Amino acid sequence: MYDVALVREILRQILAAAQTVRQRFAPIRSPDDFVSSEAGREKLDAICMQLIALGESVKHLDRVTGGTLLPRYPQVEWKRVMGMRDILTHHYFDLDAEVVYSVCDRHIAPLAETIQAMLAELDQG
Repeated sequence: MYDVALVREILRQILAAAQTVRQRFAPIRSPDDFVSSEAGREKLDAICMQLIALGESVKHLDRVTGGTLLPRYPQVEWKRVMGMRDILTHHYFDLDAEVVYSVCDRHIAPLAETIQAMLAELDQG
């Protein structure tokens, strides 16, 4: 079994990063908003930093739980979350604003909902 308190803390960190991404992404209407101005590029950088932190925390969560927790929530493509972190970290200069836009637009809200469900289940015992 794994340390439930540690898992809960990691889940809270992931949720906080997802909420920050959602907040920063809110005014973005298209991938062009990321690249058409200095403010857009700064927003892209800030969002990418949160996506890196989020992906790193998911990797940590998977290690801490011995790979047993994430498979119970197949509605999230966990390997892609971790892979996004790797791409952003190791291939940052190849960053595609359209990919980041798509991730934020389509995947962050469902990820946050899943994390909230995971926390609720942990709280129920």
